[in-house]
Amino acid sequence: MRKSSLSIEGGRPSLNLPSMIDVAFLLLIFFLFSASQRPIEADISMSLPCSGHHQPNLSVCPMEIQIQADGSIMTDGKILDTDINRRDLPLLEGRLKEYKAAADLLSTQPFIAISASNDVQWQRHVDVLNSLIKVGIENIAFSVN
Repeated sequence: MRKSSLSIEGGRPSLNLPSMIDVAFLLLIFFLFSASQRPIEADISMSLPCSGHHQPNLSVCPMEIQIQADGSIMTDGKILDTDINRRDLPLLEGRLKEYKAAADLLSTQPFIAISASNDVQWQRHVDVLNSLIKVGIENIAFSVN
């Protein structure tokens, strides 16, 4: 027969403390692992243009990333990542690495123009920005379709 943590001995209730302490430590360990602080969104510094549209002096063509209304990511006429439930965008990151490598060979700064539909959720914008930061691209422009 199993002993419970609360028992009555001699008319007085008593607690089985070792099992209660084990449960408390297991809960503590569970919450420590489940609440690990992992930065998902990176800090992105932005500078807004003062007057007019200023485009940096580039010798490499800007790459345009289009975020469709359904959340799919498209560049150069090819649809790359379509699963809106995934926060990482492996196909886009691969394409961005190729683009950055080409810009590095030309000793120029890569420039990304992001255009999105009005119906796109903001999380998808953040997913694209996180991919840009992972690759190391900082020159970004936004537009809305």
